[in-house]
Amino acid sequence: MRPSRDSGGIPLFQVQLKKLPGNEDVLLPRRMSELASGFDLHAAVTEPVILHPGERRLIPTGFAMSMERGLEAQVRPRSGLALKHGITCLNSPGTIDADYRGEVKVLLINLGQEPFTITRNERIAQMVIQVVPEVELVEVEELTDTQRGAGGFGHTGTK
Repeated sequence: MRPSRDSGGIPLFQVQLKKLPGNEDVLLPRRMSELASGFDLHAAVTEPVILHPGERRLIPTGFAMSMERGLEAQVRPRSGLALKHGITCLNSPGTIDADYRGEVKVLLINLGQEPFTITRNERIAQMVIQVVPEVELVEVEELTDTQRGAGGFGHTGTK
């Protein structure tokens, strides 16, 4: 994996997107501002979907993607939907591995008080592309000591 560099010297990776049949009108992921880290994902529902309070649904986006080894895509909630309507993503962040070639779908849940209607091309989530380092897991007999040690949940503070 050898990314090129943009004019500011930042690594530039190429991710290929393919619109799936019947979704020619659905917008591909895109950044909504110049410095946004996430690409908004749009709903490719064929008819409006009503998400009732407490209900979860898998929502299609109408595209598949190809990333090179060493990248992953993370699907995350949109803050505006979460704040205004209680709509968020389960399994968040959801991981799309570099070898997955199926349709990208978003698992939404309504944690709000009112039903929420999802329409075609509505922005439903965001996707952030991350670099994943090569890691080798090694079994050992002993671990190195730290000041924290085995202190777990709530160990570093009272609130």
